[in-house]
Amino acid sequence: MDFNVKKLASDAGIFFTRAIQFTGEKFGQVEKTELDAHFENLLSRADSTKNWTEKIFRQTEVLLQPNPSSRIEEFLYEKLDRTVPSRPNNEELLGHYMQDAAKDFGPGTPYGSTLIKVGDCERRLGSVQREFLQTSAIGFLTPLRNFLEGDWRTISKERRLLENRRLDLDSCKARLKKAKLAESKAACEGEINLSDQTTGTILQAVPDFQETRPRNYVLSASASALWSEEVDKAEHELRLAQTEFDRQAEVTRLLLEGISSTHVNHLRCLHEFVEAQTAYYKQCHLHMQDLQKELDSSNGDVFPNAFAGNPGHSMASGGSSPLDPASAVETDTLKIEEVQAPATGTRKAKVLYDYDAADTSELSLLADELITVYTVPGMDSDWLVGERGNQKGKVPVTYLELLS
Repeated sequence: MDFNVKKLASDAGIFFTRAIQFTGEKFGQVEKTELDAHFENLLSRADSTKNWTEKIFRQTEVLLQPNPSSRIEEFLYEKLDRTVPSRPNNEELLGHYMQDAAKDFGPGTPYGSTLIKVGDCERRLGSVQREFLQTSAIGFLTPLRNFLEGDWRTISKERRLLENRRLDLDSCKARLKKAKLAESKAACEGEINLSDQTTGTILQAVPDFQETRPRNYVLSASASALWSEEVDKAEHELRLAQTEFDRQAEVTRLLLEGISSTHVNHLRCLHEFVEAQTAYYKQCHLHMQDLQKELDSSNGDVFPNAFAGNPGHSMASGGSSPLDPASAVETDTLKIEEVQAPATGTRKAKVLYDYDAADTSELSLLADELITVYTVPGMDSDWLVGERGNQKGKVPVTYLELLS
């Protein structure tokens, strides 16, 4: 207990001394040991590396997991050293819902069969995303986290020790300077007192031979000796403080110079992250292309003709059947000015967005206007013929809302 009390008192004294030195530096009342320019540059570079690494790490977390609640949950599981429970991601969940809906609507229906295909693609996208998240977490996030929680904490600890050693060094310098001034002052006062006492002794008629040394001189000499001892002690403490400061500065310098190796390591991890992103988006693109081809191949069965359900068209007009090759109008030879509106089968459509015609065969559209539309045999299913007064031309189906 005695030892602990003494150590506590000693630590409190050191802390108080450092606080006095730090306060004096802030007010410009005491001198401060400055680090060399190279060391200051290393400190600045380290701070910049830490700040930007922290920002990149946090934003990458947001990119990989946009849900803040999920990020907090993963953080808690990590701190508790427990495995995060496996849950389906958004794509997998959407695919699961689509496939369940297809079972309810009937997988043999056009809508149900399409839901099955899209749902299966969404589940594959979810699996690809899961693999991308795991690869990115291991190859990119983990090295950044290791730097922030490992290397940077070590650097911060050594920097704090270096700052304490600097405060101790400057405090020793101030103590030595004060002791030297006091010693010089005591020596000057001793010489003055000796001179005064010697003059007084000469003027005395009967000298006192029992006191061969004046009393004031003895006191001044004693004070001078005490201050000389204090100067020696302060110089010894200064040498020790300087040694400790130099040793800590070298340790801190080596750690700061290791930031260059950190940059090299993070550069390699960044390349791996880009490669993981490239593979992820490439696989997603391939899956979507396969899905699009699969849907396009089945569009003829699902949507054979936008207005094929109007059985009175060919019968009422007395014309030939649309399936007759002789009466079909090929898309590449279609001439809009020669196309005639059928007697039946025309519909009204509301324009959803503005559309500028690409050539004379198309009709420009204005949002919210109403036009008459109809189809002709052999025409691309993505297009209809639209009429507005005397104007006529092809219009894209996606820009229209067909009205009953």
